[in-house]
Amino acid sequence: MKRIAVLTLVIATMASCSQKDNAETNQNTTQKKEIMEKQEKQKIEVLLSEYEKSLNTSDAKLAQSLYTNDGIFMPTEAPSGIGSEGILKSYEYVFSQIQLNIDFFIEEIQVEGNMAFAVTTSKGTTLIHATGDKIPEANRELFVFEKVNNDWKIARYMFNKTEPK
Repeated sequence: MKRIAVLTLVIATMASCSQKDNAETNQNTTQKKEIMEKQEKQKIEVLLSEYEKSLNTSDAKLAQSLYTNDGIFMPTEAPSGIGSEGILKSYEYVFSQIQLNIDFFIEEIQVEGNMAFAVTTSKGTTLIHATGDKIPEANRELFVFEKVNNDWKIARYMFNKTEPK
């Protein structure tokens, strides 16, 4: 009888330790996942900063380099730029018409594996080359990102104005 009691106590102690180990493993896994997600979001923030720079410097080549090879740029009231060459041509056209001076504000970034999206707003001014007029600029944007060779790239980008013309 004594042996059964000791054996039961040993088994109960082992089970208790196993549950504690499982809880610690689950907690460590969750913490690692949160750290990795935070790092991925930071990489996307850097990408968005580079994109803002490309807009404010009218650098069509830089903008193009931030997209996937099959990316799509969907500007307001203009044809979509599809694929690397289409994206370059779209930005060259946009920058031939206007000069932007804007700031991006990140509302949300969500990461799921090799795909992510961001919702942003932007605000600033636009210089219209044809007239020399400087007008307010305000948009809301949706970015879809894809991780390519461990780098985040813009896969799809769409925006629309938040203030009437």
